[in-house]
Amino acid sequence: MERHDIGRPGDVGYPIRGIIKSNLIYLHNFEPSRWPACNPETGYLNVDASPTKSLILEDHRSNPTDKFWNWCFAKRPGAELYNLEKDPDCLNNLALNPANVELCDSLKSQMFAKLKAEGDPRMEGKGNLFDEYLHSNKANVNFYDRYMKGEKLKAGWVNPSDFEKKPLD
Repeated sequence: MERHDIGRPGDVGYPIRGIIKSNLIYLHNFEPSRWPACNPETGYLNVDASPTKSLILEDHRSNPTDKFWNWCFAKRPGAELYNLEKDPDCLNNLALNPANVELCDSLKSQMFAKLKAEGDPRMEGKGNLFDEYLHSNKANVNFYDRYMKGEKLKAGWVNPSDFEKKPLD
C-alpha cells in the first residue's frame, strides 16, 4: 500500500508490511497516524463507491462507534496480529492483547530481517523515498491539497456522499 492511492496530505502513501507464518499474519503499520483508505475529507479514495461503502459511512455518521466503519476505514494501530484459521476476516487484532507481545516481537524481528536482506528502503531509514515518488497521472498530483483549497477535481470512482464534511481528527 505504499503508493497506489491518493487523498492524503502531501501525496503520501500508507506504508505497511506483513508476514504470514503458522496461520498467523503479523502486520506492521509504519505510519499509524495516517488513514489507510485515505483521508475521510477526500472520500476515502482508496475504496471505490458502492452501496456497502455508502451504508457504512452513513451508519458511522449517525453512530461514531460503529464497528463496521472501524474495521473498514479507521486508523490502524502500529501492530496487528490475526489468526487466519480462527479469524479469516482479520477482525480480532490479537496484538492488542499483552499476552501476545513476545509473539509480535518475534514475527516483527523475522519480517524486518527478511526485509533488510531484500533491501527494503524502510529498513535503512529511507522510507520517505516512497513518499517522494510522483504519481504517474499528473491530474492526481497534490490531490488532497488542491481539493482542500476548493479545486473541483474528478474522483469518479467515489460518490459525492463519500466525502466527509470536515476532517475526523
